[in-house]
Amino acid sequence: MKPRPSFPAKLPPSGGRSAATSNPQPLQANPRPAAGQVAHKAPPSAAPGRLAAVPAMPVSSGLGLDSSAVRARMVAKLAEQGVQDPWVLQAMGQVERHRFVESALVGQAYEDTSLPIGLGQTISKPNVVARMIELLRQDAPGKLGRVLEIGTGCGYQAAVLSCVATEVYSIERLRGLHEKAKKNLLPFRLPNVHLMLGDGMLGFPKGAPYAGIISAAGGEDVPSVWLEQLAVGARLVAPTVTATGQQALVVIRKTATGFDRQVLEAVHFVPLKSGIA
Repeated sequence: MKPRPSFPAKLPPSGGRSAATSNPQPLQANPRPAAGQVAHKAPPSAAPGRLAAVPAMPVSSGLGLDSSAVRARMVAKLAEQGVQDPWVLQAMGQVERHRFVESALVGQAYEDTSLPIGLGQTISKPNVVARMIELLRQDAPGKLGRVLEIGTGCGYQAAVLSCVATEVYSIERLRGLHEKAKKNLLPFRLPNVHLMLGDGMLGFPKGAPYAGIISAAGGEDVPSVWLEQLAVGARLVAPTVTATGQQALVVIRKTATGFDRQVLEAVHFVPLKSGIA
């Protein structure tokens, strides 16, 4: 078994071995599940129709935007829009989205809209986040294993992924957003989320193979290195430019003999770029 990388980590522009900080914090030494293997199933006692048991996240339940009722209304709307995965719905209800948007925009945090987060980037609509994570988890009866996120942004999707995956490796190419995500996620104290500064187009081979890869930026095609880092039986979800010149969600499942590719609805994401800025 390959040794796990230490975190937090910073990837060099060359995409070589990551340089750990001067005081690296190694991951827990628990045996990790195979990347394509479900780590935890819902408790047998869970009654049909009830949400699966997702580990609790330290969030508030006070007044205003801190109220769990505000998030519950958002989750109810997501369910009306077709999101069905109970793990995803519960995760969306746990993570306080308003803590990841600019202070002037917190009043719109639970509306189904994308919002600017600086440096020309946006936080995706709740429906898009839920939809992509549901596609990533398709047919999974329980928690996913290791997941790679391309494009950390403000850290919101990484926080949601932390509820449905054993480990989340999230890579961001923009230093300003990388620092913002660290600041946003610090109060949540999520030990299974690892933020990295690096070129997302190279993926993160040191953590491969992954039970899922999800991208928050769209390119002309899915980089071949992402497919190489995907575990057999796992899925990759990413916006990709189609033959019409427009972006669409693409789901790629890696099989023992190749790849199954499915093109879904039209979307609009920021362009996928290489390098560190």
